Amino acid sequence: MEKAVIVADATFWGRGYGVLVFRCPRLKQNLHWQEITTETVEVYRQARAVLEARGCQLQAVVLDGRPGIRQVFADLPIQQCHFHQMATITRYLTRYPKLPAGQELRHIMLSLPHITQQLFAQRLAQWQQTWTGFLNERTLNLRTGRRHYTHRRLWAAYRSLTANLPYLFTYQAHPQLQIPNTTNGLDGTFSHLKRLLSAHHGLRRERRLRLIHEILSR
Repeated sequence: MEKAVIVADATFWGRGYGVLVFRCPRLKQNLHWQEITTETVEVYRQARAVLEARGCQLQAVVLDGRPGIRQVFADLPIQQCHFHQMATITRYLTRYPKLPAGQELRHIMLSLPHITQQLFAQRLAQWQQTWTGFLNERTLNLRTGRRHYTHRRLWAAYRSLTANLPYLFTYQAHPQLQIPNTTNGLDGTFSHLKRLLSAHHGLRRERRLRLIHEILSR
């Protein structure tokens, strides 16, 4: 039985058409791919079942952090992609946060690939302790009469890091498996795939699928 650490992700062309790919970084091969219309828990579950039915034993998985997908691999070590985690925090804070609290949190986030889970957790805890009063500030909504957190995007960034913390350092906890800490290898495959397909506009579905199959089989 073949054993494999996999990187799993999907890419789309517009709405309603995409491919889900399971790639083994060690083998530098795409072990499974399938057409999808939406990226759901069920399509990941189906893809895993197909791969295991072919005799592949999954050892660990690297994911982009999409909600719900982790449950499909709950019995395996799961690594949250650092690149996608950083992109999430940047979306909340921007690349150049104006608030000192945001600047410090972004600095902590940028240290993610270079430190241990223990140190990262300590820095997060220290940040939360330092800024707890600031984070708890509330603003009155004059229309509804309700109060909400003034710095909601800052809260969201902090909560994203704390919620994903158990999955950010899996690669360090299982060094023998050589788990990547990003999905970048598969992202590169997607970029290559889209470049090649962009030169063939107007393909019929059957021809497009055949071309995708040829490219992902290489």
